Amino acid sequence: MSARIKDMLRVATARLGGEQAGGGGASSSSSGFARRESTARLGGAGTSFRRQPQPMAPNVRTVYCNDREANAPVGYKGNSVSTTKYSILTFLPKGLFEQFRRVANLYFLMISILSTTPISPVHPVTNVVPLSLVLLVSLIKEAFEDWKRFQNDMSINNAHVDILQGQRWESTPWKRLQVGDIVRIKKDGYFPADLLFLSSTNPDGVCYIETANLDGETNLKIRKALERTWDFVTPEKASGFKGEVQCEQPNNSLYTFTGNLIVDKQTIPLSPNQLLLRGCSLRNTEYIVGAVIFTGHETKVMMNSMNVPSKRSTLEKKLDKLILALFATLFSMCVIGAIGSGVFINEKYFYLGLRGRVEDQFNPKNRFVVTILTMFTLITLYSTIIPISLYVSIEMIKFIQCTQFINNDLHMYHAESDTPALARTSNLNEELGQVEYIFSDKTGTLTRNLMEFFKCSIGGEMYGTGITEIEKGGAERAGIRIDDDEGKRSASAVHEKGFNFYDARIMRGAWRNEPNPEACKEFFRCLAICHTVLPEGEETPEKITYQAASPDEAALVAAAKNFGFFFYRRTPTTVMVRESHVERMGSIQDVPYEILNVLEFNSTRKRQSVVCRFPNGRLVLYCKGADNVVYERLADGNHDMKKTSREHLEQFGSAGLRTLCLAYRDISREQYEIWNEKFVQAKSSLRDRDKKLDEVAELIEKDLILIGCTAIEDKLQEGVPTCIETLSAAGIKIWVLTGDKMETAINIAYACSLVNNDTKQFIISSETDAIREAEDRGDPVEIARVIKDSVKQSLKSFHEEARHSLISTPERKLALIIDGRCLMYALDPTLRVDLLGLSLICHSVVCCRVSPLQKAQVTSLVKKGARKITLSIGDGANDVSMIQAAHVGIGISGQEGMQAVMASDFAIAQFRFLTDLLLVHGRWSYLRLCKVITYFFYKNLTFTLTQFWFTFQTGFSGQRFYDDWNQSLYNVIFTALPVIIVGLFDKDVSASLSKRYPQLYKEGIRNSFFKWRVIAVWGFFAFYQSIVFFYFTASASRHGHGSSGKILGLWDVSTMAFSCVVVTVNLRLLMACNSITRWHYISVAGSIVAWFVFIFIYSAIMTSFDRQENVYFVIYVLMSTFFFYLTLLLVPIIALFGDFLYLSWLFPYDYQIIQEQHRDEPHEYSRVQLPETSHLNPEEARSYMISMLPRESSKHTGFAFDSPGYESFFASQQGVGVPHKAWDVARRASMKQQRAGKS
Repeated sequence: MSARIKDMLRVATARLGGEQAGGGGASSSSSGFARRESTARLGGAGTSFRRQPQPMAPNVRTVYCNDREANAPVGYKGNSVSTTKYSILTFLPKGLFEQFRRVANLYFLMISILSTTPISPVHPVTNVVPLSLVLLVSLIKEAFEDWKRFQNDMSINNAHVDILQGQRWESTPWKRLQVGDIVRIKKDGYFPADLLFLSSTNPDGVCYIETANLDGETNLKIRKALERTWDFVTPEKASGFKGEVQCEQPNNSLYTFTGNLIVDKQTIPLSPNQLLLRGCSLRNTEYIVGAVIFTGHETKVMMNSMNVPSKRSTLEKKLDKLILALFATLFSMCVIGAIGSGVFINEKYFYLGLRGRVEDQFNPKNRFVVTILTMFTLITLYSTIIPISLYVSIEMIKFIQCTQFINNDLHMYHAESDTPALARTSNLNEELGQVEYIFSDKTGTLTRNLMEFFKCSIGGEMYGTGITEIEKGGAERAGIRIDDDEGKRSASAVHEKGFNFYDARIMRGAWRNEPNPEACKEFFRCLAICHTVLPEGEETPEKITYQAASPDEAALVAAAKNFGFFFYRRTPTTVMVRESHVERMGSIQDVPYEILNVLEFNSTRKRQSVVCRFPNGRLVLYCKGADNVVYERLADGNHDMKKTSREHLEQFGSAGLRTLCLAYRDISREQYEIWNEKFVQAKSSLRDRDKKLDEVAELIEKDLILIGCTAIEDKLQEGVPTCIETLSAAGIKIWVLTGDKMETAINIAYACSLVNNDTKQFIISSETDAIREAEDRGDPVEIARVIKDSVKQSLKSFHEEARHSLISTPERKLALIIDGRCLMYALDPTLRVDLLGLSLICHSVVCCRVSPLQKAQVTSLVKKGARKITLSIGDGANDVSMIQAAHVGIGISGQEGMQAVMASDFAIAQFRFLTDLLLVHGRWSYLRLCKVITYFFYKNLTFTLTQFWFTFQTGFSGQRFYDDWNQSLYNVIFTALPVIIVGLFDKDVSASLSKRYPQLYKEGIRNSFFKWRVIAVWGFFAFYQSIVFFYFTASASRHGHGSSGKILGLWDVSTMAFSCVVVTVNLRLLMACNSITRWHYISVAGSIVAWFVFIFIYSAIMTSFDRQENVYFVIYVLMSTFFFYLTLLLVPIIALFGDFLYLSWLFPYDYQIIQEQHRDEPHEYSRVQLPETSHLNPEEARSYMISMLPRESSKHTGFAFDSPGYESFFASQQGVGVPHKAWDVARRASMKQQRAGKS
């Protein structure tokens, strides 16, 4: 398959929007399913009997493998997929429908229709042309995006795969695949549909797959075919396979599958281990053979194809209110004009010819009709008050901000993972500049999610001498100096990926001399056996690599290897471990452990177990899991060790380490056989299989013997404490929502600078004496009542205490810490108001042991209850609901796959990049868009009000003041480009000053630039300037005349006024700019020149079918008079004088104060002593070239182009390698694989 097809596949399969467990197989299974044992099967010697399809149960899918005729009557969907939004027939109607869902477009459609009626004073072109241009641009954009989707679909549908035809393989396009077909997938190929895995070239029927396109995980997964189908590798043997698959109906659950394979009247249960999902790829296997089960849009990945919920920014919602205000203004102006027309119309004005038969609109005998018709006339005349090009301009600005500035910012580029920032939507740019609450996951978001085995406890004895960063921070807070010897011991630890441990007592076989060598042996064996890790590479400790589903598992297996229990090979039924120092010091032996059953880990069980058989026949169950889950299943007795181990767990948690408990149990053969029979029955069940498996697991995961516990360190990401301090100074409150224990979460909060020794902490925990006593009594109703009462009392008392603290010591920070169990009751409708009130007073909140649903509930509580702008950031599938619940969702492209990224609005590689994303890009986007919107409001109101004042001079007749084409092109050409340039390049302060003074961000939180007061100021100056434009030009030209001696008429005055309007509103935009670049000058000057070029050409021609005779030769007459030049000079000065006074001396913003403080500072790059280029390495030379790129000067800061977003443009001119386009983070894992393969 070509690289292009691979890229297309990644895009097509990278649309997962949340946790995919909702439509699970168990819930899809039939309750009344009956197996059909009597169906005719294959005969011998290649003879087959034709099978008649039987009626299927409603929730059961029956597939006949390798028999298209038997499947034909069912009418399964084909394998062709389409992700396009439109077809050739639906594009125009559906596209127009989408456009007219916008109120402004619908309004202009109505105005365009009105303009075609006789009551319209303007030519239809005045409204039809701008609306047509706006619709054309929007439809072209929609068509382009849909064409790209169509090309992507065609590339995928026409990719080829080998399909079994008779007794040979034939290459066939994916789109021609049908349910039941037998296909062959070669190494590195993609699965074209959901396949039942039949056989593999690997021994024991296993294959390795990569699911990066589904969840972003690059760790290889193992899949195992049923032993009954291992032989169907060659086309000759595969052609004889005529099995029947009975399974669940298509659903969107990626990780569940229930079904049975019936072969020769034998029913064999199927599990997710036999299902190969479309979009995954085959690795480390020559080829596999599979049967197609689900095709096309019925495959699991396509049923998961969903868009992130549509989000609208707060600014856009307020813009709707502004549009409504403009509607109200328009209506008021039309009512005034209509009433005035009804009052003014009178036969006494004989020169108007109102006697006799006249039009209804001007008939003095029916003033009511005159009023109504004039109302509609004025609506069309004043329609320009609503800016038709506003939405298109904003969309263009936002799109460029994302693709060129955010995606290309080198300050948000993570070199280690080769990951730039990625804006996945352009709808929420300005929302980044108004965030007040951040909800953050801990693991992988604040921490690195690079797990290292750090400490352990075995048989009640603690091992490991290292000191964590959190312990160091705690010691510094307590004023304790860390002993240098401790640091040296930590530095001498064995360092490799996943292992950072040192303790001479158990390293290199020294554990044999410990008081509990048997416990140590069981501990190490549990680490080496109880897992689902896949080994890769040479079977030597130095060169082997481990592919694990989570970094925790890889760290535990790496620890076993360093302790002398080297796991080096796995088959479907065996784990090979090379054990050292077991029999005697220095002895090494390879021991095969037969894996009989695997009880897999999930979020409900919170544990994993394996049943294995030793070479000597001993049957052992090894279990590892969360401490609370394992302790519940321990056998009675050995209380001292349990107590000691729990103390060790608490110490590990206080040090910020992630803990797991290890336990084992010996099983007799009789016990195992009885239990295994139940296990096989549960695994074969099509109904509630997962539930039954959990119930069976409970039967054997009991009476366990505690071995010890592990402690894994997940270090903080670089720059997290500094980032949080900066965001806090910006007025942003940060909440941490984590599934870790309370002690771990509190210590992480200390390490992140969320809390300190001076912070007053309000802790609401379920670990109180009253709650423990209720739990001991065992009454669930009483336990719930006690917890709820405790939470209610704590919330009320803490709320009062917090309010008192704010009054007495307002500078003291407050923090609320609550665990998930108490949070469940605090989110009850009767208590959520108290929870919200206390939370909003606190500077930070830490929620521990919370579920994904609780994360989303807390986010929604603040979003809807407090009506504050929220941002959620996480890196795992368990953060998806929280990300989608917030106003803005940020995905961390880290170690836990890409589901969080796929559900997010923006993706970054590190938490610290939030500083640049919010304080720089967010602030600038908010400031720019506020300026764009208010300027649009100002220029359209100014233009329309001049027409309104003219109405008073025309007896409210609806006579137009401006020519039709002038009015049509005012928004589209003469004032369009400068405002887009401001929306892209305006910058109040530089990026470095934005981060140096984070308090500037508070202006966005307060919405300082889009308040009604700000809009009213712009409206006042629009009102003032419109009076200047109309009355100054009208009054001044009353006695004016051209070179021929003729006095100036209506079109001379209106053209002069229009020239003043175009010049003034463009100059006013320059006055509003904080940084002026060559693009500002070019756009403003170009717009003014465009007007004069247009009027020169337009005035020089005249045709018979329009009203161009109105302005014929007007500009030439005007330019022959001194009066025109004097007016063009004085009117803009007088009009802008009020703005100049207001901007110069009244009400400075915070950023204007910072501008004044730093206006004389030299360019920040000029303060750096640049080295000699001849001594630089390639990376330093590249940085030097970037620093030397040309930059425009700013009138305030001296540097307008210091953002990497702008550097990319100039870098391309200089040949410097600055990335221009962000890589799709969903492709990153696959790209790494390709690079690794090439190397």
